[in-house]
Amino acid sequence: MAKKYKGSLSLEWFNKQKAIVNLDENSIKSANDISAPRINWINKDEALFYELNEEEGKGNKPYWVNRDDIRVKEARPLVFQKGFKAVEQDKEGSLPSTDSEYTIKEILNEEDTTDIENILIKGDNLLALNTLKKHFDKLPDNEKVKCIYIDPPYNTGAAFDHYDDNLAHSEWLTLMRDRLLILKHLLKDDGCIFIHVDDNEVFYLKVLMDEIFGRDRFVNSISVKSSTPSGPKTAHKDKTILKQKDTILFYKNSDRININPQYKRKERWDTHFNYIVDKANKTVSSLKEFLIEQSILESGQSLKDIDLSNKTHYKFIMLNKGVICQTQSFKNEEIKNKSKQLKDKVLIINENESNESMFYNGRQLSPLSSSVNKVFYNNKLRDDVSILLCDFWDDIDFQNTQNEGGVSFPTSKKPEELLYRILSLVTEEGDIILDCFGGSGSTFAVAHKMNRRWVGVELGNHADTHILPRLSDIVIGTEQSGISKSINWKGGGSFKYYHLGESIISIDEETKKGEFNWSLGKQFIQESLLQSYDFVVQDINVFPAQIFQDQANKPTVGKLSGSSNKAVYGLAFLATPQESNLTITNEDVKTIYSTLRKQPDFQSLVIYSNKGIDIAQDTIPSDLAIIKVPHAIFSELER
Repeated sequence: MAKKYKGSLSLEWFNKQKAIVNLDENSIKSANDISAPRINWINKDEALFYELNEEEGKGNKPYWVNRDDIRVKEARPLVFQKGFKAVEQDKEGSLPSTDSEYTIKEILNEEDTTDIENILIKGDNLLALNTLKKHFDKLPDNEKVKCIYIDPPYNTGAAFDHYDDNLAHSEWLTLMRDRLLILKHLLKDDGCIFIHVDDNEVFYLKVLMDEIFGRDRFVNSISVKSSTPSGPKTAHKDKTILKQKDTILFYKNSDRININPQYKRKERWDTHFNYIVDKANKTVSSLKEFLIEQSILESGQSLKDIDLSNKTHYKFIMLNKGVICQTQSFKNEEIKNKSKQLKDKVLIINENESNESMFYNGRQLSPLSSSVNKVFYNNKLRDDVSILLCDFWDDIDFQNTQNEGGVSFPTSKKPEELLYRILSLVTEEGDIILDCFGGSGSTFAVAHKMNRRWVGVELGNHADTHILPRLSDIVIGTEQSGISKSINWKGGGSFKYYHLGESIISIDEETKKGEFNWSLGKQFIQESLLQSYDFVVQDINVFPAQIFQDQANKPTVGKLSGSSNKAVYGLAFLATPQESNLTITNEDVKTIYSTLRKQPDFQSLVIYSNKGIDIAQDTIPSDLAIIKVPHAIFSELER
């Protein structure tokens, strides 16, 4: 299918062709310095276009095209299919308002779904992202995406049931680059992105991410234990080191990100916690002796015998977590001396307040409660003794997730608990989550159960056979796998389902002549045309009323901002086959140009039109370009 990759990757960095002799500032600077190491590959300057097989959910025939090619840059319409909304009702056989259940209401009219925010899109994710970019460009920062999680093909060379993972190296990097550039644009200023891959591409992806997001935006790489060495997996143990982990690259969009620390359950008792405080009498006792007196431990047992899985032990620990303590040193000499003077008595400062602290014989008493957090245990989310999670996650079960959500996706489904942890790490209720490699829908399922808003994209029939049934069961509350029981999910919420629509370009099968797809509407085509050339559509009206009296005849204006606080303005001004006015007069061009030129950030203007333009070539200013479409588009396609 894909071209065999025969080239080698290369890196570019500061002064690659020099050696450092000394650290004199002038000797290490170069006019060609780059802000971060960059990765180079075959056809990096081009984009990858696929002839899609939507039935199988993959691209059949990839080939290289110009990065401005309309086939990879256009924003297509979203075609509404259905809305799905939970309807709460009294459970059959129960007293009114005592026990409820949900049914699902299917909504066929898009106008009746204006209150539904969760969106599932079936279609190629690059084109869908172009459309989402067009949507989010119009929104303020606080309405953009907070967290992106994607689990793209790993480029392992293996063919999976639901997508083709056999991409050549350069093709994989191009595929990721073109999507990541748009994904970054969709993020809030305090947003972030997680990319789940393995060692086949993670090191190259890291350099690519540094180039797109900036090396200073890298937060960490998280190693996730995803398998155990057993059975057939060990057949080649004498030839290689067996794979047991995946890697999740974590990048932030700015320094404004806020991280909610995550924890995992502690399996063994920390014997440093060996005191129990009697706050009423201001005394301290041995925890071991106290547990023996209470018949929680047997005579002769030690603190090592505390079993966090034992219900009796767990109940005692949780009940007394505020007075089970370890001691530690501290620096406040005044409090230290005061505590030492109260020999064998507990000094309590700010008693029963949130900032309460206890001291004993010159040392601080640190209560177990500071180590108690919500964690998953036996499919329950409960308070438990925990330790802080860092960049190695070995406590999530990857082996029994094949049928989570009631759908089978055995080779690539990620555990709902993993998604719960990632979303808990960086998001709050109401935040928007995006996943454009939807797979079986795990990201959407978890986001829905956690009361986050979500936007999802998936190509292929399993958008219908896997994701829709899974989400429908979640809405009515019958889907009780994954994290459902742990968080007591009962149902609720809503989502709407779209297909990616037709291209703005239509090609006549007989004549092979190209034209705009006017069935989409002139305004949509004008907006999509500008967006395909990276303009951000502006909701501004800067033109004199006498030019565009009819709203339907109004051109669309976009702006492409540069680094020097100057912007290229784009103007799409089309005529449908039914319109009689097929010419833009010289006077109209001058008025449009002079009006936009008054904008304080004006650098130049590009007019895209299929109309005739009555202007002499030698009178066109140097900061004005006029491009005839769709002729220019098809000239590009024929390259």
